[in-house]
Amino acid sequence: MTLVLLATVWRTQLLALLKAKDETNVLSLSGNIEAHESVLGFKTVQSRIVELPFHEGQWVSKGTVLAVVDDADYRQQMAIAESNLAVQKQQLEAARQNLYTAERTLLVDQAEVRQRQLDQQRALDLQQQGFTSKATLDQADTALKQASAVLQRDQSLQTAAARAIDVAKASVHSGEAAVALARIVLSYTTLRAPFDGVVNVQQAEVGEIVVPGTPVLTLADLDHVWLRAYLNESDLGRVRMGQEVSVSNDSDPNRRYQGRISFISEKAEFTPKSVETHAERVNLVYRIKIDIANPEHELVPGMPADARIALHTAGS
Repeated sequence: MTLVLLATVWRTQLLALLKAKDETNVLSLSGNIEAHESVLGFKTVQSRIVELPFHEGQWVSKGTVLAVVDDADYRQQMAIAESNLAVQKQQLEAARQNLYTAERTLLVDQAEVRQRQLDQQRALDLQQQGFTSKATLDQADTALKQASAVLQRDQSLQTAAARAIDVAKASVHSGEAAVALARIVLSYTTLRAPFDGVVNVQQAEVGEIVVPGTPVLTLADLDHVWLRAYLNESDLGRVRMGQEVSVSNDSDPNRRYQGRISFISEKAEFTPKSVETHAERVNLVYRIKIDIANPEHELVPGMPADARIALHTAGS
């Protein structure tokens, strides 16, 4: 019995010693849960809010309409751009028709020149044989020169008609770009959720006139939260970026959340005022950020939480 008792005592002391040793290599930190937030506002447009269907604390899915402003002005701009595009397309069609006509005219002109060349050659042959006068040959020469001049004129018109098509095409492309831009600007009158989240802050009200960039809502991403904590300088060299961290909270102390150190401040700062004693507040600490996956949204912003970090030993 004595040996058994001694063995039990020795085993208990050994386990306590090992546990104490393990605890010296684990750093416990406390902090508060924060969420990745996006301050949302309207881009480009300036108008009056007419719809604001969600309020603080409500959950929204990606793509959900969060706010709408009066879009009458932007719909009118869209209509004007579409009307201008229709005119530009008609001008392109007219330019194509003009080119077609110019090309057909050239065919007639070319046939006329060939005919006048034949007439001139016949008159020359007859004049050389003494069957016609020089005046007839002069008339044939004049007719050929006139036909050639008409051909050159219509060739210039055909070239101008072809260039007019290029200009009309460029005008249509510009009109299409204007319609596309007007459509994009019109879409900016509706503010949609960029990701699944909860409306954390509502900064505007229905009826309020907003300008580009005016904060309307702040959306928090609860799928990916993070813990803000502070590290003593003496422990700074014993933690690593990307290191796995175990996180728990008072609501369910037995539940462990897996986290990862994603940020370690390069600059020291005084311990935040939330720390109770003045003696602790004057200490310099380094802020760290621990990212935590939160698919079930059990962790919410403001919730206190504790982190346990395995410290690296020298040389590890």
